[in-house]
Amino acid sequence: MTKTKAVKRPPIQLIDDEVEPITNLALSVEERLPQVSELLLNEIARAKTCRRDKIPADVVTMNATVEFVDEASGTSRTVQLVYPREADISAGRISIITPIGAGLIGLRSGQAILWPDRDGNERWLRIISVTHPAEAA
Repeated sequence: MTKTKAVKRPPIQLIDDEVEPITNLALSVEERLPQVSELLLNEIARAKTCRRDKIPADVVTMNATVEFVDEASGTSRTVQLVYPREADISAGRISIITPIGAGLIGLRSGQAILWPDRDGNERWLRIISVTHPAEAA
C-alpha cells in the first residue's frame, strides 16, 4: 500500500488545564478506539500549551463552537466540541474522542488540516470561525 506524501500539520495550541483530562480520555479509549486515541495523543504531544487567559480567542478549545468546512464536499458544519458525556450529535455537540473532534482541537480560524474520517479517508477540514461559550452570551 502506497502512502501519500506526508503533509505538515498546522501548529496547534491547547489550554494547559485541558491537556490532562484530554490525555486521560485518549488513553481510556486506546483499546476500543485505537485510531482516535493515537491521533489525539499525537495532537497533544505536538501542541503548544497556554494558560486559559493567554489562549487566542480563535483557537478551538473544549466547549468551543466551531464552524468548519470539509474541503472535499464543500459542506460546512457548525459543532460544539465537548467531552463524551455531553456529546449529542443531534444537538451539534461532538465528542473530543471522535476523529473530527480530535482533528479540530487546537486549530485556529483559517487553518486547515488533512484528517482521517471514520472510514479512514483523509479530508481537508478548514476552520471558518470559533466561538467560546462566554462570547455567545
